Amino acid sequence: MPIDNNLSARRLGTKLILPSLSFLVVTVCFFVSAANLMAQDDVAAPAEQDVVAVEAADLNISYLQWATDSLGWFYGLVFLGLSFTLVALFVMNLLTARRENVVPADLVDGFEKHLDAKQFQEAYDLAKTDESFLGHVLSAGLAKVSVGYSEAIESMQEVGEEENMRLEHRLSYLALIGTLSPMIGLLGTVSGMIDSFKLIANTATGAPDPQALAQGISTALFTTFVGLALAIPALAAYNLLRNRVARLVLEVGIVSEGLMSRFQKNPA
Repeated sequence: MPIDNNLSARRLGTKLILPSLSFLVVTVCFFVSAANLMAQDDVAAPAEQDVVAVEAADLNISYLQWATDSLGWFYGLVFLGLSFTLVALFVMNLLTARRENVVPADLVDGFEKHLDAKQFQEAYDLAKTDESFLGHVLSAGLAKVSVGYSEAIESMQEVGEEENMRLEHRLSYLALIGTLSPMIGLLGTVSGMIDSFKLIANTATGAPDPQALAQGISTALFTTFVGLALAIPALAAYNLLRNRVARLVLEVGIVSEGLMSRFQKNPA
């Protein structure tokens, strides 16, 4: 009987241990799984918050930052260089096309006074030292007046054409920027559209990423916009300054021939 009792006790203990171990294993697995789920929730929650924060930051992006990102470093540097060059050329041509730099009133009055006083050498020195358009023309004509009036007029016309070409040459850079800017913008438009269609073509299933697709379209639109924004004022400034220069050149011809007309009958 004792043996039978011991055997029964062992069997009973074995039957009790197995369910206990199973319950313990299940309990441990439950807590481990719960801990893992809680850890994943803790990691996922900040990640979702970060995504929401990033999306909110993207929605609040400034217009300038959006334009800079869309243009990229290449088109950004090209248009920035063109804009600085445009401003510098406009200021330089505007100062050059001033009346004081083309037909200075002091030169006209002084030159005429010297001619009235028969001080031809002083008149020549005055015109020679003056760096204006009219000064170059008068000095060239007075240097040839001893040969003949027609030769003096011809020399004045040659110098006038040379000076006029110099002024128009400077103005032509404004027209060049006005022509190149929309062409560069068109290049960016084609490049951006190619990137967008490439993204669509490389998307095997589903719809392409809208943000990536919008990036190419933004590049296409912003390059066109900036190119036109540079071309319009460049062409407007070119035409306005060219008309002003044409009027001043015509005035130089009238004033110079009027001052030198006294040598037509009495050549020196």
